[in-house]
Amino acid sequence: MFTRHHAVWPDDLPKHLSVPETSLFNNLEVSARRFPNKTAIIFYDTLITYTELLREVEAMAGYLRHLGVAKGDRVLLYMQNSPQFTIAYYAILRADAVVIPVNPMNHSAELEHYLHDTGAAVCLCGQELTGFISPLVGTAQLGHVIVATYSDYVRQPTDLALPAEVQAPAVTPDFAGAIAWSEALNAGHKAGPHTAGPDDLCVFPYSSGTTGAPKGCMHTHRSAMATIIHRVVWTNSTSESVILATLPYFHVTGMQGAMSGPIYNGGTAVIMTRWDRTVAAQLIERHKVTGWVNIATMAIDFLSDPDVERYDLSSLVSVGGGGAAMPKAVEEKLHRLTGLRYIEGYGLSETIAATHINPVPRPKPQCLGIPVFDVDSRVIDLTTGQELGPNEVGEIISRGPQLFQGYWNRPEETERAFIDLDGHRFFRTGDMGYYDEEGYFFLVDRVKRMINASGFKVWPSEVESLMYRHPAIQECCVISCPDPKRGETVKACVVLRNGQAGQVSEQDVIDWCKAEMAAYKAPVFVEFVESLPRSSTGKLMWRALQEEENRKHAIRAQEA
Repeated sequence: MFTRHHAVWPDDLPKHLSVPETSLFNNLEVSARRFPNKTAIIFYDTLITYTELLREVEAMAGYLRHLGVAKGDRVLLYMQNSPQFTIAYYAILRADAVVIPVNPMNHSAELEHYLHDTGAAVCLCGQELTGFISPLVGTAQLGHVIVATYSDYVRQPTDLALPAEVQAPAVTPDFAGAIAWSEALNAGHKAGPHTAGPDDLCVFPYSSGTTGAPKGCMHTHRSAMATIIHRVVWTNSTSESVILATLPYFHVTGMQGAMSGPIYNGGTAVIMTRWDRTVAAQLIERHKVTGWVNIATMAIDFLSDPDVERYDLSSLVSVGGGGAAMPKAVEEKLHRLTGLRYIEGYGLSETIAATHINPVPRPKPQCLGIPVFDVDSRVIDLTTGQELGPNEVGEIISRGPQLFQGYWNRPEETERAFIDLDGHRFFRTGDMGYYDEEGYFFLVDRVKRMINASGFKVWPSEVESLMYRHPAIQECCVISCPDPKRGETVKACVVLRNGQAGQVSEQDVIDWCKAEMAAYKAPVFVEFVESLPRSSTGKLMWRALQEEENRKHAIRAQEA
């Protein structure tokens, strides 16, 4: 068991944490019994109590059973952050079924994969997305689509700027298999006994991995419960905690930290359907938000708002996340405004959120953190599989109570995802990193993203981290560029800070990099761009830039 980090373990936390041996639905049931009139959800100034939330979950679960959903069946959940997402998620669990959370940016061709892979017969869908799912009714087993309108849950007047999807009025769905949300809720069907236990399947977040089609990560109620209570305890959350939900709920960090976490301890989730930094600041001030789980790019955007200091952010006691490098200047601004340090963490779909979080009393910048409760993490040599020591770069492997059961219907890929070490089964994360003398883990890069320049291994995120020190650079992404002599060489796509265009050249950045880092790491090419492509969760889509660079090179080669 890795214990090097125990010396920096928070004094007020136990090193072992027992995970409740119940279903996730039981968390809602208990909180509704304890706090019936307490606010469970705030949706753009509309308050929903735990009693109301549980009642609608029970009603929707009854309708799912009426449609034939049985224990262990997979049900697609295809919508943006909203009260209906939470209701649908817990209704599926109440019906003893398995949630298949789908990225709302997916279109019909991508949805076909989920339908064929899971055999789902029912989908709960946001109204704005019906154009993508309706043509697929009859595909695989899909027979029914329950359609939700977000504006139905804006029941109180608000001066907040609402996204178009939340403003849109209800439209009666008229395609085959369509069922209006209100019709399902008001049908009066009962769900019957809830029988799911800790080792029953609960949710399949899909992981894109490094190759091939997305794969369903099979999580039980037990593994999902683990990361819910880990974050709650790590951040000292209570029933009085108010959590701002800006990360998409289909993604494990938002799902666990900002939806299921508050439900577990009877707290309140303040839900935003789409990211808007001004609305986020207004919600923090208006509803006295205490915790905000985000990704670094979201925090960067929030803190770069010139008006952010106008808002009262004093209620915040915890701000953290991960997903990208947090520039030091931005972290310092957060500390100046709130007195808080940005608490970074690390996890994957396969671990349904964090396996590592920085200790709140002693966080380190641009660091994954330390292994949390009952997690054993190591670093191994990519070639030999031998365990490495401090400051030696290799693949991060982990085992713990939040680990998934494997990839749905992919036994061979599941087998390749694990390795035996010291008589234990560890998950191979595919991430290259190291730990320091104190047991803090640091990410170097994805295994598949390494650049091989004349035999030297270049990890793009390391180069990016160094480049963020340049005062003119707002954002950057490092990719490989084919080179006839080196095999591959380094290229950086750079977004300049406001006012820097024309003040600094691409060659200036190249020269600066050569002076600041080893020659083999320094970008040979720099290209200024207006923006960098990002996923719906805000993660940098480096593959899109890499594929475009490869395409350009192929065209040049043909022309030559």
